[in-house]
Amino acid sequence: MTKIKAVIFDLDGVLVDAKEWHYEALNRALGLFGFKINREAHVRIYDGLPTKKKLQMLSLEEGFPSALCSFVSKMKQQYTQDEYNNKCKPVFDKQYMLSKLNNEGYRLACCSNSIRESVTTQLSKSGIMNFFEFYFGNDEGLAPKPDPALYLAAIDNLGLKPEEIVIVEDMPPGIEAAKASGAHVCEVKGVQEVNYSRIKDFISKLEAKND
Repeated sequence: MTKIKAVIFDLDGVLVDAKEWHYEALNRALGLFGFKINREAHVRIYDGLPTKKKLQMLSLEEGFPSALCSFVSKMKQQYTQDEYNNKCKPVFDKQYMLSKLNNEGYRLACCSNSIRESVTTQLSKSGIMNFFEFYFGNDEGLAPKPDPALYLAAIDNLGLKPEEIVIVEDMPPGIEAAKASGAHVCEVKGVQEVNYSRIKDFISKLEAKND
């Protein structure tokens, strides 16, 4: 039987309900130059992608000046940090889930398409930083999701086989990356589906199937 030894979590939309904060921060930055992404397009096309990728797509497809992308990216990050500082707070069911998994011997990591500074702020403000052995952002020399590089690096860092790991993901780019890593993928639709019972049940069914 293959025993699950570790769980790797995505961050936005899995551990922290930050999607709206990213959307508002990006539009606030784009609004400095009269641009805006409507909500339907953001959900359908851009959600789950790194800010730099979103801006590249806006330049190619919507005519946003590429010379402004670096500045807008910096402003978006500043506005996002404002959102985190004002709105990111501990959520009991996430703290309970991670504490229980830790106590049961599961090793925990986090891989996000946000930059490391954002990941650090969210984990810290959410009161869950100490549950993780390590975490990766998208600015550490690894290709962002949907490339599996973040997850492959995490698996290597854990020193485990992919089949010994569960990855929890919510968005198509992340799900694609997780599947390409070879690990088991627990797909969720948002933070409301991420709790101890859901994760433990997923692990139990996997292990029973392999028994």
